[in-house]
Amino acid sequence: MPFAISLHQIEQFRKNTQTIEHAVRQRAITKNGIAATSFNQKTINQNPDVFSVDLDTGKVANQKQSGRCWMFAALNTMRHDIKDTFHLSEDFQLSQSYTYFWDKFEKANYFYENVLATATEALNSRKVSFLMTTPQQDGGQWDMMVAIIQKYGVVPQSVYPESYESSSSRTFNTTFNTKLRHDAVILRNLIAQEASTDEITQTRQTMLSEVYNMLSLTFGEPPVAFDFTYRDQNKNYHVEHNLTPKAYYEQFIGWQLDDYISIINAPTADKPFNATYTVDMLGNVVGGREVKHLNVDIDLMKSLAIKQLQAHQSVWFGVDMGPQVDRGSGVMANNMFATDELLQVNTMMTKAQRLDYGESLMTHAMVLTGVDLDDSGKPLRWKVENSWGEKVGQKGYFIMSDDWMSEYAYQVVVNKSFLSDELRNIYDTAEPTQLAPWDPMGALA
Repeated sequence: MPFAISLHQIEQFRKNTQTIEHAVRQRAITKNGIAATSFNQKTINQNPDVFSVDLDTGKVANQKQSGRCWMFAALNTMRHDIKDTFHLSEDFQLSQSYTYFWDKFEKANYFYENVLATATEALNSRKVSFLMTTPQQDGGQWDMMVAIIQKYGVVPQSVYPESYESSSSRTFNTTFNTKLRHDAVILRNLIAQEASTDEITQTRQTMLSEVYNMLSLTFGEPPVAFDFTYRDQNKNYHVEHNLTPKAYYEQFIGWQLDDYISIINAPTADKPFNATYTVDMLGNVVGGREVKHLNVDIDLMKSLAIKQLQAHQSVWFGVDMGPQVDRGSGVMANNMFATDELLQVNTMMTKAQRLDYGESLMTHAMVLTGVDLDDSGKPLRWKVENSWGEKVGQKGYFIMSDDWMSEYAYQVVVNKSFLSDELRNIYDTAEPTQLAPWDPMGALA
């Protein structure tokens, strides 16, 4: 039975607002806005910038107007090791633009792969509609970064610096997605016309050549080999000649990337804990490492992050960066903004409900660089290296309360040596359950 709003009901609603308390709240909000009026200073005071485990990771980076947080976070974890091992300056960075170039190139090919795989489905099918809504974007996942590094290596930022569009990517992404949709029309038509495999392959190769040309014009030609010169913190001069990007990775970083895996906390009924999951149509390098998550309860996810921090290694992690975050102080804590109390409503939901009903999902990746533990070893708050430059938070670092982490952190990346034998075996041998492309655990940071 339809429920229409009557004028009588509206009049009653209006009468309910005729109180002094309502007038005071109304004046404060209309003048200052919801965020400033609901701001809770007590929450800042409860989260001091002190940690019992605190890694020295140097100056923060700045992704500027681009969605490359996942890339910055991954390269930052590696930069920390390089800085300590080779005594590099605080300003040293790996090139985010270099991995960005190859990610864009591979995402084009990955898109073509999905277009051909779904070419016989209707344009208005959910899967094809999902694919065409955003052919590619800046965001990504840890496993996608691994796929790029394993194929293309890394280079210092001094060798392949930022360009205008890598630091402010909106225009390029709009142009690039138009190009990819245009190509999708051609590929789908070829399938409809029952074109030969050779014709489709040749057409696709021409498209990729055009994509490479676009990327080269926009970001610059990526280096094939280069000399790496630097001074260490003691001002000693060093030079390494004729390094390829893959050789540079092996010599200066050398992580066994297959050992670093994605651990998620998705407490929804459709994703039992202690099982692995992958996501349909999510990736970048065709034939490269697939996106694969091991789902565990939140306490285990935290304990794994703590073990890696105690081993003096920072931790890539993904969160929903929207709720209860104060950029000025750099504090991420529940009840940072007491909006329910201010607006006299109750919007409380469980973590599972927020995922199931589209209220929350992973939107941002950063790096855990410290944690404050109580006498029993339980975390109280976490130190977070962001990639928004030094003008936010504590010179770019944030403080995350442990209760906020429970509610809004969804993923950490740890060395699988920290897992139990049982969980390591599950990750290595169990066939992952495939999730739909639009599942919240397919969100890109």
